[in-house]
Order: sequence, then C-alpha cells, then structure tokens
Amino acid sequence: MDASTRTDTAPITAPPTAASPPSAPAPYRLRWVVAAVVLAANVMDVLDSTIVNVAGPSVHRDLGGGASTLQWLSAGYTLAFAVLLIAGARLGDILGRRRLFLVGSAGFTVFSAASAAAPTIGVLIAFRALQGGFGALMIPQGFGLMKQAFTDEGEFGRALAVFGPATGLPLLAAPLLAGALIDANLWGIGWRLVFLINVPIGALTLPLAIRALPKGATHPGARLDLGGVLLVGLALVAIIFPLIQGRTEGWPVWCFALLAAGAVLLLVFLRYERRSGGDPLIVPTLLTNRAFLSGIAVSLALFGAFGGLLLCISLYGQLGEGWSPIHAGLTLTPMVVGMIAGMVTSSAAVRRLGRRLFHVGILLIAAGTAVLALVLAGAQTASSWDLVPGLVLVGAGLGATIGQLFRFILTSVSMDEVGSASGVMEAVQQLSTALGVAILGTIFFSAFGHHLPTYALQVTAWACLAPLALAFLLVFRLPAHAREDEGTG
Repeated sequence: MDASTRTDTAPITAPPTAASPPSAPAPYRLRWVVAAVVLAANVMDVLDSTIVNVAGPSVHRDLGGGASTLQWLSAGYTLAFAVLLIAGARLGDILGRRRLFLVGSAGFTVFSAASAAAPTIGVLIAFRALQGGFGALMIPQGFGLMKQAFTDEGEFGRALAVFGPATGLPLLAAPLLAGALIDANLWGIGWRLVFLINVPIGALTLPLAIRALPKGATHPGARLDLGGVLLVGLALVAIIFPLIQGRTEGWPVWCFALLAAGAVLLLVFLRYERRSGGDPLIVPTLLTNRAFLSGIAVSLALFGAFGGLLLCISLYGQLGEGWSPIHAGLTLTPMVVGMIAGMVTSSAAVRRLGRRLFHVGILLIAAGTAVLALVLAGAQTASSWDLVPGLVLVGAGLGATIGQLFRFILTSVSMDEVGSASGVMEAVQQLSTALGVAILGTIFFSAFGHHLPTYALQVTAWACLAPLALAFLLVFRLPAHAREDEGTG
C-alpha cells in the first residue's frame, strides 16, 4: 500500500505547545492591614522609649527616689528589651510569629496601663522592665509577618517605605505630647497620662492583629538556646547595674567587680555562640562577618552617645532650669526636625558617598555637641533658643546616619542570616541606649550635684565626643558601599 491510499486511525491531536507558566499565588487579602498593625507596634515602641525622657522629672517629684531612679526609668525598659529581643526573634521561629506578636502586643498594652497606675517608683521601674520584655516578643516578629503577607517584592518595598515617615512623626510628636499631657494634668493624674498613650493604640490594633495576621509555620523541633539567653542576660545586667548605681553607692569595690564579671561573661557568651551546636541565639557566621560586626560597633557607639544626651538635655531643662514638661518637649523639637531632614536627604547621598556619608553624619553630631558645650561654657543659665543650633546639627547628623547604617548592616549578610542579624541589630540599639543613659547620666549627675546645671550639661556634651570619635574610626571598617549599591558610586 502506497502513501496515497494509506489510512491513519490514530486520533488527530493539536501540535504540542509550550507549557504555560504557573500562575502567581494570589496576594494575601489583608496584607495592608498587616502592615498597619506592624507599624502601630513600632509606633508604640517609639513613643514609649521617647516620652519617659520628658516624664522622668515629674515622676521623680511625685514618687521620689534618687537620681539613679531617673536613669532606671529609661534603662530598665531598654535593658529588658535588649536582653530578650534576640530570644524573642528565635521564639517567633519556634512557636509562630503570629502567636508571639499577639502575646507581646497584649502584654505591652497591659503593662503600659500598669505603669500609669504604679504606686511607687520601684513598682514603676519593674512594670517598665516587663513592658520592655513584652516589646521584645512583639517587635522582632513584624518583619517576618510582613514578608509573609507581601509576596510581591515591589509592593513589599512600598510598604516598608511608609515606615520611615510614619515613625518619624511620632518621634517628633512624643516630647510635645508628653509635655502637654503632664501640664494639662487631666483628672489630676499628671505624668500617669503619658504611660496611657499606648493603651488606646494597643486596644485598637490587637483585634485587627487577631483578624489579619497570617498564621505561618511553627518549628517545634527547634529549641531556644537558654544557655545563651542566661549568659547574655547576666553579662548585660552586670555591666549596666553598677554603671547606674555606682555613683549613688560611692563606687564600692563590688561595682568594679561586677563590671569586670560582665565583660568576662560577654566574652564567654561570644565564645559559646561560636561553638554552639543546634540552635544558637546568633548565627555563628555573623560573628566572623567583619562588615556586620563593624556596623554593630558603630551603632553601639552612636546610639550610646545620642540616648544619653537626649535624657540629659531633658533633665537639665526640668531639674536645672525649672522648665515645665511642655517647655522641655518643645526644646527637643529642633533635634527631631533636623533628624527628619537628615533622613530625607540621606537616601540619595549614600549612593554617591557610600560609607563617607557616615563620616559626614558623625561629624555633624560631633559639631552639634561641641556647639552645645561652647554655648554653655561659663554661662549661668541657657534658654531653649540657645540650644537650637546644636540640637539641629545633632538631629541632622543622626538622621543622615541611622537609616543608611542599618541598610549597610543588613546588606552585608545572607538571606539565611537576616533574621538573626536584624534581632542582634535591634538589641544592640536598645543596649547602647541603656549604656548611654547609664554612663552619660552618671557624668551629668556627678557634675549636677556640685556645679551649675549649665556646667553639668556642658561636661556631658564634651563626653559625647569620645564614643563619636570611636564610631568615626570604626566606619573605616565598613565596605565602601552597601552591597546593593556596589558599582553605582
């Protein structure tokens, strides 16, 4: 049979076509509600870590306590936050980020209200520490929850872009709001209103969080490194406690023994983490990453100087010059305005300057503290207007530095290390604030008891130059550009 007469009984089929690409997963319907909830959590933390600088002297007048109690009002919160933050990030992986965020948010709100009702200064400091502990459960879950909700990278970037301005505004408003509430003395409760600021925010966002946050996976096989938590907790308490209490107690031998023990425990902790098997608190490869460690060291020096100076300016105004809380809050406004201006200009500048932007920012902060010191030199008194030039320079330098420094740090690590790296970075920020409050607060009160208030703030401003000089030198150890900017400078 030839081809012209052959019949074909096989079914006729369409020619093969290229396989259709798999459809993209549908975006999470409540992703923008998730972003709003995470943003609200960050706003609560920003408010709580700022308002106490204005409220401290009013608390002191009402509940009593020595000079060290004013330092503990701030340091108690930040120390608890720093110690538990890395553990909080790890617990989110083990038990689920949604669950930890809800527990942290509820506890943070409850202890905000409890702080407002505290009957004594000791109870208030304890409630502040518990508030910081619950904050450490809440805050580190936010980044992971947003990554879960936003599957589109472009949309995720747009969501993150909102966070800078949205947290900058509360930073600007917090001192003013705290001062206004204390001066208003509604219902005769004075400073207690300041600690109630976060209660309505928490009460409104918690139901939204229950409804909107994605469930996510838990990893019940993973374990929390309790040995690491214990070591780092003991080390930090051993360092911070004598720095705050030493002046009040007359610097007995046990203060120096505790400081030495804290330094040794920190070294033991780092060695333990390098050799730890299983589930260490800190990914061991981070401890050999030069760029990451250098960025963390810069952050430690920078936030220590800023956190201590911020507290001392408020103490100078209210305890030294007799300013009202609203007056003290208004005095800090130029610093925050400068900070926002620095943040706005830093994004474009960092691509051209790279790490040199940090040198510029640190020099601006140093110039601002030097201007403050020179204005106060030999003066019997100083007004808020006298402090404006220095405060604007300090704020502009910090604003130009902090956001881009965090980007340098996080782009120096791999995706597998990002969670651990961000937890360490936030913990160091809180720890450095606690150290700054302890060291610079001690310098301020040592001079305040025997000299004019202007002299006490002047000495504190000059002391800020030491950590700033260290930060300036450490910047040279950072890469010339952030990894994502390489080749564009």
